[in-house]
Amino acid sequence: MKTSNKFTLLRIIFAPIFFFLYFIPIWTGRFTLISAYIMIPLLAFFELTDYFDGHFARKNGEVSDFGKLFDPFADVMLNLTVFVCVIFSINGLRGGYMPVWIFIFILYREFSITFIRMIATKRGIAIAARKGGKLKTVFYITSGFYSLAVESLLRIGIDISSYLPILHNIAIGMFVVCLILSYVSFIDYVVHFASVFKED
Repeated sequence: MKTSNKFTLLRIIFAPIFFFLYFIPIWTGRFTLISAYIMIPLLAFFELTDYFDGHFARKNGEVSDFGKLFDPFADVMLNLTVFVCVIFSINGLRGGYMPVWIFIFILYREFSITFIRMIATKRGIAIAARKGGKLKTVFYITSGFYSLAVESLLRIGIDISSYLPILHNIAIGMFVVCLILSYVSFIDYVVHFASVFKED
């Protein structure tokens, strides 16, 4: 496997690890501090692999149609995993940080763009991430880190109860922006790659 794709694969492998790291304290009431201190640094490292795979792909001449599909697939796997996690909070915060209805609509978007990529691949077209999609991903990551930061404070035991409603509303607002950007970028993909919908 190419070096760039190995970095991409790390994000896919990490997704279920992060899922269990986040939920074990909620399920068992144990390892709360461990999860609070390591989930953000670990997520930061694995998000950084997105830079490394692109860097090595260009440096080693490893840019390929497979990589153009594999990279956004890994991004979606990891980001959706984080989103599932932040729907829940260790203190039972109602609705967590991300309302489930936002998650569902983002999930629909991601499934739809995956379907479009499948159709395009059948027609010999590899749809790489466009600027709108990259901006959307930046907001996905930023919103995820923000929610994890608030959750980490709760797990450490810092009293932020008086600020929690405001922090919660900020998180919701950030995810609303994520939802809007996800559909704006989706429309951009549909318009730009309209030719893939033409029947043979």
